[in-house]
Amino acid sequence: MRSIAQMTPKQVNRLFMLALAPFIGTALCIWLLTSPPQLQLNTTSYVPDTDLTQQSGTISQGLDQASSTVDQTIATIEKTGQLYQQTTAAMNTIRAKAVVQAGLPEDIYNRRITSKLGRPIETVQTDRISIQLFKVNPGIYRGHAMKIKLKDPNAMKMVLGNGQPGKAVTTMQAVNYYGAVAGINAGGYADGNGGRHPLSTTFINGGYVTGFQPSFKDLAFVGLNQSGQLIGGKFKNKEQLDRLNPKFGATFVPVLMKNGNKTPIPLKWKTSPARAPRTVIANYKDDQLLVLVTEGYNEKGDSGATLEELQNKLEHLGVKDAYNLDGGGSSSLILNGRVVNRPSDGRLRPVPTHFLFFK
Repeated sequence: MRSIAQMTPKQVNRLFMLALAPFIGTALCIWLLTSPPQLQLNTTSYVPDTDLTQQSGTISQGLDQASSTVDQTIATIEKTGQLYQQTTAAMNTIRAKAVVQAGLPEDIYNRRITSKLGRPIETVQTDRISIQLFKVNPGIYRGHAMKIKLKDPNAMKMVLGNGQPGKAVTTMQAVNYYGAVAGINAGGYADGNGGRHPLSTTFINGGYVTGFQPSFKDLAFVGLNQSGQLIGGKFKNKEQLDRLNPKFGATFVPVLMKNGNKTPIPLKWKTSPARAPRTVIANYKDDQLLVLVTEGYNEKGDSGATLEELQNKLEHLGVKDAYNLDGGGSSSLILNGRVVNRPSDGRLRPVPTHFLFFK
Protein backbone atom coordinates (compact mmCIF):
# COMPACT_ATOMS: atom_id res chain seq x y z
CA MET A 1 0.00 0.00 0.00
CA ARG A 2 1.37 3.41 -1.03
CA SER A 3 1.85 6.17 1.62
CA ILE A 4 0.25 9.58 1.34
CA ALA A 5 3.59 11.06 0.65
CA GLN A 6 3.99 8.93 -2.38
CA MET A 7 0.61 10.07 -3.81
CA THR A 8 0.03 12.87 -6.19
CA PRO A 9 -2.14 15.80 -5.06
CA LYS A 10 -4.99 14.58 -7.22
CA GLN A 11 -4.89 11.13 -5.68
CA VAL A 12 -4.82 12.65 -2.15
CA ASN A 13 -7.95 14.72 -2.86
CA ARG A 14 -9.80 11.63 -4.05
CA LEU A 15 -8.83 9.75 -0.91
CA PHE A 16 -10.12 12.47 1.38
CA MET A 17 -13.37 12.74 -0.60
CA LEU A 18 -14.01 9.03 -0.24
CA ALA A 19 -13.26 9.15 3.45
CA LEU A 20 -15.49 12.13 4.12
CA ALA A 21 -18.44 11.00 1.91
CA PRO A 22 -20.34 9.14 4.67
CA PHE A 23 -20.03 12.07 7.07
CA ILE A 24 -21.17 14.58 4.45
CA GLY A 25 -24.21 12.42 3.55
CA THR A 26 -25.21 12.10 7.22
CA ALA A 27 -24.92 15.81 7.79
CA LEU A 28 -27.02 16.58 4.74
CA CYS A 29 -29.82 14.27 5.92
CA ILE A 30 -29.84 15.93 9.39
CA TRP A 31 -30.03 19.37 7.83
CA LEU A 32 -32.94 18.38 5.58
CA LEU A 33 -34.86 16.98 8.51
CA THR A 34 -34.34 19.96 10.78
CA SER A 35 -34.59 22.70 8.18
CA PRO A 36 -36.90 21.64 5.26
CA PRO A 37 -36.44 23.86 2.23
CA GLN A 38 -39.22 26.34 1.39
CA LEU A 39 -40.48 25.42 -2.07
CA GLN A 40 -42.62 27.79 -4.14
CA LEU A 41 -44.89 26.64 -6.93
CA ASN A 42 -45.21 28.58 -10.08
CA THR A 43 -48.99 28.99 -10.05
CA THR A 44 -49.00 30.97 -13.22
CA SER A 45 -48.04 27.94 -15.37
CA TYR A 46 -51.28 25.96 -14.60
CA VAL A 47 -54.76 27.35 -14.09
CA PRO A 48 -57.41 24.64 -13.41
CA ASP A 49 -60.82 24.96 -15.17
CA THR A 50 -62.72 24.37 -11.93
CA ASP A 51 -61.87 24.22 -8.33
CA LEU A 52 -60.63 20.81 -7.10
CA THR A 53 -63.40 20.75 -4.51
CA GLN A 54 -65.99 21.32 -7.19
CA GLN A 55 -64.48 18.53 -9.32
CA SER A 56 -64.57 16.16 -6.37
CA GLY A 57 -68.22 17.04 -5.75
CA THR A 58 -69.09 16.48 -9.40
CA ILE A 59 -67.34 13.09 -9.40
CA SER A 60 -69.11 12.15 -6.17
CA GLN A 61 -72.47 13.10 -7.63
CA GLY A 62 -71.69 11.04 -10.74
CA LEU A 63 -70.78 8.04 -8.65
CA ASP A 64 -73.96 8.43 -6.60
CA GLN A 65 -76.01 8.63 -9.81
CA ALA A 66 -74.25 5.57 -11.26
CA SER A 67 -74.88 3.67 -8.05
CA SER A 68 -78.54 4.65 -8.20
CA THR A 69 -78.71 3.59 -11.86
CA VAL A 70 -77.17 0.22 -10.99
CA ASP A 71 -79.69 -0.26 -8.19
CA GLN A 72 -82.54 0.61 -10.55
CA THR A 73 -81.15 -1.73 -13.23
CA ILE A 74 -80.87 -4.60 -10.75
CA ALA A 75 -84.41 -3.95 -9.56
CA THR A 76 -85.64 -3.86 -13.17
CA ILE A 77 -83.85 -7.15 -13.95
CA GLU A 78 -85.39 -8.75 -10.86
CA LYS A 79 -88.85 -7.51 -11.84
CA THR A 80 -88.29 -8.72 -15.42
CA GLY A 81 -87.23 -12.13 -14.11
CA GLN A 82 -90.31 -12.33 -11.92
CA LEU A 83 -92.50 -11.26 -14.84
CA TYR A 84 -90.83 -13.88 -17.08
CA GLN A 85 -91.49 -16.59 -14.50
CA GLN A 86 -95.09 -15.47 -14.13
CA THR A 87 -95.54 -15.34 -17.92
CA THR A 88 -93.94 -18.77 -18.36
CA ALA A 89 -96.19 -20.23 -15.67
CA ALA A 90 -99.23 -18.63 -17.27
CA MET A 91 -98.27 -19.93 -20.72
CA ASN A 92 -97.71 -23.42 -19.33
CA THR A 93 -101.13 -23.29 -17.74
CA ILE A 94 -102.69 -22.10 -21.00
CA ARG A 95 -100.84 -24.83 -22.92
CA ALA A 96 -101.98 -27.51 -20.47
CA LYS A 97 -105.57 -26.32 -20.79
CA ALA A 98 -105.25 -26.25 -24.58
CA VAL A 99 -103.97 -29.83 -24.60
CA VAL A 100 -106.86 -30.91 -22.40
CA GLN A 101 -109.39 -29.02 -24.50
CA ALA A 102 -107.89 -30.39 -27.72
CA GLY A 103 -108.31 -33.88 -26.34
CA LEU A 104 -111.89 -33.32 -25.23
CA PRO A 105 -113.51 -33.99 -28.64
CA GLU A 106 -111.47 -37.20 -28.95
CA ASP A 107 -112.42 -38.27 -25.42
CA ILE A 108 -116.07 -37.43 -25.99
CA TYR A 109 -116.10 -39.37 -29.27
CA ASN A 110 -114.34 -42.32 -27.66
CA ARG A 111 -116.81 -42.40 -24.77
CA ARG A 112 -119.71 -42.27 -27.22
CA ILE A 113 -118.54 -45.22 -29.31
CA THR A 114 -117.48 -47.18 -26.23
CA SER A 115 -120.87 -46.70 -24.58
CA LYS A 116 -122.46 -48.54 -27.50
CA LEU A 117 -120.22 -51.52 -26.87
CA GLY A 118 -120.93 -51.69 -23.15
CA ARG A 119 -118.43 -52.30 -20.39
CA PRO A 120 -115.10 -53.90 -21.34
CA ILE A 121 -114.44 -57.31 -19.82
CA GLU A 122 -110.71 -57.16 -20.45
CA THR A 123 -108.21 -54.41 -21.20
CA VAL A 124 -104.65 -54.09 -22.43
CA GLN A 125 -102.99 -50.69 -22.07
CA THR A 126 -99.41 -49.90 -23.11
CA ASP A 127 -97.65 -46.93 -24.67
CA ARG A 128 -98.02 -48.67 -28.05
CA ILE A 129 -101.55 -50.01 -28.03
CA SER A 130 -104.90 -49.93 -26.26
CA ILE A 131 -107.19 -52.97 -26.47
CA GLN A 132 -110.65 -53.35 -24.95
CA LEU A 133 -112.61 -56.58 -25.19
CA PHE A 134 -116.42 -56.58 -25.09
CA LYS A 135 -119.13 -59.21 -25.24
CA VAL A 136 -121.60 -58.97 -28.11
CA ASN A 137 -124.99 -60.60 -27.55
CA PRO A 138 -127.90 -58.99 -29.37
CA GLY A 139 -130.02 -62.11 -28.76
CA ILE A 140 -129.74 -63.58 -32.25
CA TYR A 141 -126.06 -64.47 -32.11
CA ARG A 142 -123.18 -64.19 -29.69
CA GLY A 143 -119.67 -63.02 -30.09
CA HIS A 144 -116.98 -60.59 -29.01
CA ALA A 145 -115.80 -57.17 -30.08
CA MET A 146 -112.28 -55.89 -29.65
CA LYS A 147 -111.69 -52.14 -29.92
CA ILE A 148 -108.09 -51.30 -30.70
CA LYS A 149 -106.21 -48.02 -30.70
CA LEU A 150 -102.82 -48.20 -32.38
CA LYS A 151 -100.65 -45.62 -30.65
CA ASP A 152 -97.75 -47.01 -32.67
CA PRO A 153 -98.47 -48.08 -36.28
CA ASN A 154 -96.03 -50.95 -35.80
CA ALA A 155 -98.18 -52.41 -33.02
CA MET A 156 -100.15 -54.30 -35.69
CA LYS A 157 -98.68 -56.67 -38.27
CA MET A 158 -99.81 -59.31 -40.72
CA VAL A 159 -97.90 -62.58 -40.87
CA LEU A 160 -97.86 -65.56 -43.19
CA GLY A 161 -98.27 -68.90 -41.41
CA ASN A 162 -94.75 -69.62 -40.28
CA GLY A 163 -93.38 -66.93 -42.55
CA GLN A 164 -93.64 -68.84 -45.82
CA PRO A 165 -96.36 -68.83 -48.50
CA GLY A 166 -98.31 -72.06 -48.61
CA LYS A 167 -97.75 -72.80 -44.93
CA ALA A 168 -100.55 -72.51 -42.39
CA VAL A 169 -100.63 -72.33 -38.59
CA THR A 170 -103.34 -71.52 -36.06
CA THR A 171 -103.70 -67.95 -34.85
CA MET A 172 -102.59 -69.08 -31.39
CA GLN A 173 -99.42 -70.54 -32.87
CA ALA A 174 -98.78 -67.30 -34.76
CA VAL A 175 -99.40 -65.22 -31.61
CA ASN A 176 -96.99 -67.34 -29.60
CA TYR A 177 -94.36 -67.52 -32.34
CA TYR A 178 -94.24 -63.75 -32.93
CA GLY A 179 -94.82 -62.72 -29.29
CA ALA A 180 -98.10 -60.90 -29.91
CA VAL A 181 -100.69 -60.04 -27.27
CA ALA A 182 -103.66 -60.60 -29.57
CA GLY A 183 -104.51 -61.95 -32.98
CA ILE A 184 -107.27 -62.78 -35.47
CA ASN A 185 -107.41 -64.73 -38.69
CA ALA A 186 -107.07 -62.61 -41.81
CA GLY A 187 -107.74 -63.27 -45.50
CA GLY A 188 -109.19 -66.23 -47.33
CA TYR A 189 -107.20 -69.09 -48.77
CA ALA A 190 -107.18 -71.88 -51.32
CA ASP A 191 -105.81 -75.37 -50.83
CA GLY A 192 -103.60 -76.85 -53.50
CA ASN A 193 -100.14 -78.05 -54.43
CA GLY A 194 -99.66 -79.53 -50.99
CA GLY A 195 -100.25 -76.24 -49.18
CA ARG A 196 -102.74 -73.61 -48.04
CA HIS A 197 -102.22 -70.44 -50.05
CA PRO A 198 -103.47 -66.87 -49.43
CA LEU A 199 -106.36 -65.89 -51.67
CA SER A 200 -105.74 -63.32 -54.42
CA THR A 201 -103.79 -60.11 -53.65
CA THR A 202 -101.71 -60.38 -50.49
CA PHE A 203 -99.21 -57.67 -49.52
CA ILE A 204 -96.56 -58.06 -46.83
CA ASN A 205 -93.02 -56.91 -46.10
CA GLY A 206 -93.12 -54.28 -48.83
CA GLY A 207 -94.20 -56.57 -51.66
CA TYR A 208 -96.92 -58.69 -53.22
CA VAL A 209 -96.71 -62.35 -52.18
CA THR A 210 -97.91 -63.75 -55.51
CA GLY A 211 -98.21 -60.53 -57.47
CA PHE A 212 -101.12 -58.12 -57.80
CA GLN A 213 -104.45 -59.52 -58.98
CA PRO A 214 -107.29 -57.22 -60.03
CA SER A 215 -110.37 -57.57 -57.83
CA PHE A 216 -112.84 -60.15 -59.14
CA LYS A 217 -115.92 -62.04 -57.92
CA ASP A 218 -116.60 -59.40 -55.25
CA LEU A 219 -113.21 -59.98 -53.57
CA ALA A 220 -111.77 -57.00 -51.74
CA PHE A 221 -108.37 -56.18 -50.30
CA VAL A 222 -108.07 -55.00 -46.67
CA GLY A 223 -105.07 -54.00 -44.62
CA LEU A 224 -103.17 -51.07 -43.13
CA ASN A 225 -101.15 -48.31 -44.74
CA GLN A 226 -97.78 -47.11 -43.49
CA SER A 227 -99.47 -44.67 -41.08
CA GLY A 228 -101.47 -47.42 -39.38
CA GLN A 229 -104.81 -46.55 -41.01
CA LEU A 230 -107.23 -49.15 -42.32
CA ILE A 231 -107.40 -49.26 -46.12
CA GLY A 232 -109.30 -51.51 -48.47
CA GLY A 233 -111.70 -52.04 -51.31
CA LYS A 234 -111.65 -53.21 -54.89
CA PHE A 235 -108.70 -52.30 -57.11
CA LYS A 236 -108.56 -52.64 -60.87
CA ASN A 237 -104.81 -52.20 -61.10
CA LYS A 238 -101.70 -52.24 -58.97
CA GLU A 239 -101.21 -48.47 -59.22
CA GLN A 240 -104.53 -47.82 -57.48
CA LEU A 241 -103.48 -49.87 -54.48
CA ASP A 242 -99.91 -48.59 -54.46
CA ARG A 243 -101.19 -45.02 -54.14
CA LEU A 244 -102.62 -45.97 -50.72
CA ASN A 245 -99.10 -46.85 -49.58
CA PRO A 246 -100.00 -50.28 -48.16
CA LYS A 247 -98.04 -51.77 -45.31
CA PHE A 248 -99.78 -55.14 -45.40
CA GLY A 249 -103.10 -56.64 -46.34
CA ALA A 250 -105.07 -59.71 -47.44
CA THR A 251 -108.17 -60.48 -49.50
CA PHE A 252 -111.67 -61.79 -48.84
CA VAL A 253 -115.31 -60.91 -49.48
CA PRO A 254 -117.41 -58.78 -49.14
CA VAL A 255 -117.07 -55.12 -48.15
CA LEU A 256 -119.73 -54.43 -45.49
CA MET A 257 -119.45 -50.67 -44.82
CA LYS A 258 -117.95 -47.76 -46.72
CA ASN A 259 -117.82 -44.21 -45.36
CA GLY A 260 -120.43 -45.07 -42.74
CA ASN A 261 -122.89 -46.55 -45.22
CA LYS A 262 -123.90 -50.15 -45.80
CA THR A 263 -122.74 -51.63 -49.10
CA PRO A 264 -124.77 -54.14 -51.18
CA ILE A 265 -124.06 -57.73 -50.19
CA PRO A 266 -123.67 -60.15 -53.11
CA LEU A 267 -126.64 -62.52 -53.34
CA LYS A 268 -124.44 -65.58 -52.95
CA TRP A 269 -123.13 -64.33 -49.61
CA LYS A 270 -126.65 -63.75 -48.32
CA THR A 271 -127.47 -67.43 -48.56
CA SER A 272 -124.25 -69.44 -48.73
CA PRO A 273 -124.07 -69.69 -45.84
CA ALA A 274 -126.89 -67.67 -44.36
CA ARG A 275 -125.41 -67.81 -40.87
CA ALA A 276 -121.86 -68.53 -39.89
CA PRO A 277 -119.09 -67.73 -37.49
CA ARG A 278 -117.67 -64.43 -38.78
CA THR A 279 -114.56 -62.32 -38.42
CA VAL A 280 -114.88 -58.64 -39.35
CA ILE A 281 -112.41 -55.78 -39.17
CA ALA A 282 -113.59 -52.16 -39.21
CA ASN A 283 -112.46 -48.66 -38.31
CA TYR A 284 -113.87 -45.53 -36.71
CA LYS A 285 -113.49 -41.94 -37.85
CA ASP A 286 -110.58 -41.48 -35.45
CA ASP A 287 -108.81 -44.54 -36.98
CA GLN A 288 -109.44 -46.81 -34.02
CA LEU A 289 -110.04 -50.38 -35.14
CA LEU A 290 -112.90 -52.69 -34.28
CA VAL A 291 -112.81 -56.46 -34.61
CA LEU A 292 -116.02 -58.51 -34.46
CA VAL A 293 -115.87 -62.30 -34.08
CA THR A 294 -119.18 -64.13 -33.83
CA GLU A 295 -119.79 -67.66 -32.57
CA GLY A 296 -121.27 -70.57 -34.52
CA TYR A 297 -121.24 -74.29 -33.93
CA ASN A 298 -120.86 -75.36 -37.56
CA GLU A 299 -120.63 -74.12 -41.14
CA LYS A 300 -124.00 -75.43 -42.31
CA GLY A 301 -125.61 -72.00 -42.18
CA ASP A 302 -127.84 -72.50 -39.17
CA SER A 303 -125.69 -70.89 -36.48
CA GLY A 304 -123.80 -67.64 -36.16
CA ALA A 305 -124.70 -64.28 -37.73
CA THR A 306 -125.80 -63.18 -41.16
CA LEU A 307 -123.85 -60.45 -42.93
CA GLU A 308 -126.91 -58.18 -42.86
CA GLU A 309 -127.10 -58.57 -39.08
CA LEU A 310 -123.45 -57.63 -38.80
CA GLN A 311 -124.04 -54.62 -41.04
CA ASN A 312 -126.82 -53.46 -38.74
CA LYS A 313 -124.60 -53.95 -35.72
CA LEU A 314 -121.70 -52.10 -37.31
CA GLU A 315 -123.96 -49.24 -38.35
CA HIS A 316 -125.27 -48.99 -34.79
CA LEU A 317 -121.71 -48.98 -33.43
CA GLY A 318 -120.88 -46.07 -35.72
CA VAL A 319 -118.01 -47.52 -37.71
CA LYS A 320 -116.77 -45.95 -40.91
CA ASP A 321 -115.51 -48.86 -43.06
CA ALA A 322 -115.87 -52.59 -42.47
CA TYR A 323 -114.60 -55.69 -44.25
CA ASN A 324 -115.58 -59.32 -43.85
CA LEU A 325 -112.59 -61.62 -43.29
CA ASP A 326 -112.47 -65.39 -43.59
CA GLY A 327 -115.06 -66.99 -41.32
CA GLY A 328 -116.51 -70.38 -40.48
CA GLY A 329 -113.94 -72.66 -38.90
CA SER A 330 -111.23 -70.09 -39.66
CA SER A 331 -112.64 -67.47 -37.25
CA SER A 332 -110.16 -66.99 -34.41
CA LEU A 333 -109.78 -64.46 -31.62
CA ILE A 334 -106.78 -64.68 -29.31
CA LEU A 335 -106.10 -62.32 -26.40
CA ASN A 336 -103.60 -62.57 -23.57
CA GLY A 337 -102.65 -66.14 -24.33
CA ARG A 338 -106.11 -67.68 -24.57
CA VAL A 339 -108.70 -68.45 -27.25
CA VAL A 340 -111.60 -66.05 -26.68
CA ASN A 341 -114.08 -67.47 -29.20
CA ARG A 342 -115.31 -71.03 -29.62
CA PRO A 343 -114.06 -72.30 -32.98
CA SER A 344 -116.75 -74.16 -34.91
CA ASP A 345 -114.31 -76.96 -35.71
CA GLY A 346 -113.93 -77.60 -32.01
CA ARG A 347 -110.32 -76.46 -32.32
CA LEU A 348 -108.43 -73.68 -34.07
CA ARG A 349 -107.94 -74.13 -37.81
CA PRO A 350 -104.54 -73.53 -39.40
CA VAL A 351 -104.77 -70.61 -41.85
CA PRO A 352 -102.13 -68.86 -43.97
CA THR A 353 -102.57 -65.23 -42.84
CA HIS A 354 -103.08 -63.57 -39.45
CA PHE A 355 -103.45 -60.01 -38.14
CA LEU A 356 -101.43 -59.70 -34.93
CA PHE A 357 -101.31 -56.99 -32.26
CA PHE A 358 -98.32 -56.18 -30.06
CA LYS A 359 -97.80 -54.49 -26.70
